[in-house]
Amino acid sequence: MGMITRAAICRAPGRPWEIADVELDEPKANEIRIKFMAAGLCHSDDHIQKGDAPMRMPVVGGHEGAGIVDAVGEGVTRVAVGDHVTCSFIPACGSCRYCSTGRQNLCDAGLNAGTGMFPDGTFRFHLDGEDLGGLCVLGTFSQYAVVSEFSAIRIPDDIPFDVAALVACGVPTGWGSAVYAAGVRPGDTVVIYGAGGVGSNAVQGARFAGAKNVIVVDPVPFKREMAEVFGATHTFADAAKAHDFVVETTWGELADHAIITVGVLHDEVIHNALNVVGKSGQVTITAVGGGTLDVHPGMLIGYQRRVQGAIYGGCRPLHDVPRLLGLYRSGDLKLDELITRRYRLDEVNQGYQDMLDGKNVRGVIIHDH
Repeated sequence: MGMITRAAICRAPGRPWEIADVELDEPKANEIRIKFMAAGLCHSDDHIQKGDAPMRMPVVGGHEGAGIVDAVGEGVTRVAVGDHVTCSFIPACGSCRYCSTGRQNLCDAGLNAGTGMFPDGTFRFHLDGEDLGGLCVLGTFSQYAVVSEFSAIRIPDDIPFDVAALVACGVPTGWGSAVYAAGVRPGDTVVIYGAGGVGSNAVQGARFAGAKNVIVVDPVPFKREMAEVFGATHTFADAAKAHDFVVETTWGELADHAIITVGVLHDEVIHNALNVVGKSGQVTITAVGGGTLDVHPGMLIGYQRRVQGAIYGGCRPLHDVPRLLGLYRSGDLKLDELITRRYRLDEVNQGYQDMLDGKNVRGVIIHDH
């Protein structure tokens, strides 16, 4: 049994995405098959394709996606055939140590994100006799995929699929980086480095949490303009000018928070962020990439600064994804404005080039069926 599905795959680090017809197995116990309608072009997939982040290859790309439940395996209780769903790039089992203590973003069921292998040691995608994993055990760059029911979150039928795809990763990661991982409070001064798909939502989260100053640093004029749409109070092309402004506007007290959401983490942005926060300030690192945390302990001790890493923005997907969609419906969260351009599946490489060229806040693949 099974079916053939059209998917964008990467065969080896540095190789472009290519479109292939891959075999897809039927869902097993506690698994579901999703007919994907839309998939977000997140920078993390580009890191995988470039070889910046390790991943078992070949791989079916995509970890932001939304669609319709097409089939269910034995024992599935969270969703039913016909339900509209978005995916959580980290599954939430609900019962491990971390889920049961309110830290679903650290769920133990996320252990196979880098292989795409299911807990029983098998794969659902196959090509020419070879097993293929799906990125984060998803693979949203495929028309259809089999995933764990722990990776699916039911959404209202009136939510557009392209919008729903974004709340699978980029929106909660950015929003939560400000609201949860940083813990922005009313009246705070916040500096956000990088205003792409994740950074734009860190801006929205900081503003909604009540920050007085939401300061964005990004070299791309288009992204600075869009940051103002999402609630930035001030934008700068370089960190030095932003730093001078922070000194001036806070009368030398410096910022309460710095949030790093650049496309590729590096030494300079870490240094700038540590220097822009004042007493009891926090640097929240969401970006991935290179860079080292080379800081004298006295710089942390003397001002009681903190450095906090963040995965998924500290969000609890089963709770926060529906809540964010509720804020979208009430007009308090801008999601339509995040989507700069829509692409067909066979335009995936162009979509990522546009992202790297600074043309997109977020690109979205619309699947043909």
